[in-house]
Amino acid sequence: MTWLTALQHLSDTDTAGVLVTVAAVRGHAPRESGAKMVVSFEQTWDSVGGGNLEMAAVARARVLIAAGMQRPELLTLRLTDSAVSEYGRQCCGGEVTLLLEPLNTVRPHIALFGVGHVGLELARNLSRLSVNLHLIDSRAAQLAPERLHVLEGGPARLHVHHSPIPELSLHDLPAGTHIVILTHDHAEDAALCDAALRRNDLGFIGLIGSSVKWMRFQEQLKAVGHAAQDLKRITTPIGLPGISGKAPAVIALSVAAQLAQVLEKKVLSAE
Repeated sequence: MTWLTALQHLSDTDTAGVLVTVAAVRGHAPRESGAKMVVSFEQTWDSVGGGNLEMAAVARARVLIAAGMQRPELLTLRLTDSAVSEYGRQCCGGEVTLLLEPLNTVRPHIALFGVGHVGLELARNLSRLSVNLHLIDSRAAQLAPERLHVLEGGPARLHVHHSPIPELSLHDLPAGTHIVILTHDHAEDAALCDAALRRNDLGFIGLIGSSVKWMRFQEQLKAVGHAAQDLKRITTPIGLPGISGKAPAVIALSVAAQLAQVLEKKVLSAE
């Protein structure tokens, strides 16, 4: 597999990786400027010259992957007998500068429980982002292809789940998934809140509704064993403060902006 094919492979499989490019060469080196390789946590594809040069690049790339870094960086290595090396000597006599670029190949997962008026509008906004977008509803009609065709053509990868018991689908979502609960049924909403709190590996948990609804939910959730501290993991009401419109498109716009903040915050925290 070439480095170019590897890029597509990592994108298709939501796998983190780093693109390593020979940015500059002084003197003799095993590869010319522009040579590239791709590194994931488990594999490498193509080559920037082998030996200590390449092994040092792979090791550094995997440090970046493990740390979730997003910013590119330069790595300069001398290929001489006197140069400090960790993976064997290379005495070509030159100096190579490598550009390591973390790849945006891992798409975050966002799950919408409930694809009613607000859910569909929110899905329309999110379908324009490079995310894995899960649409889950207990009503098959809400997930009909002719209803969801407005979501096609965007960069989001759509995952449609008809789930008569939606909280069971929640258990199948990947760790780190951001979820928004906005079903047509408050009983479903409450069951989803309970199931979400029983997972400690989810991202943002948002619940649509009024303060009165949340007061009742808190009583129910405490009754089944959730501590007051646990309930703080749920964000309600959802949406950016200061936007009070109740039209589905307005609510959806506000919640989409809030989720964009959540996604950006995660990227910034990795840097």
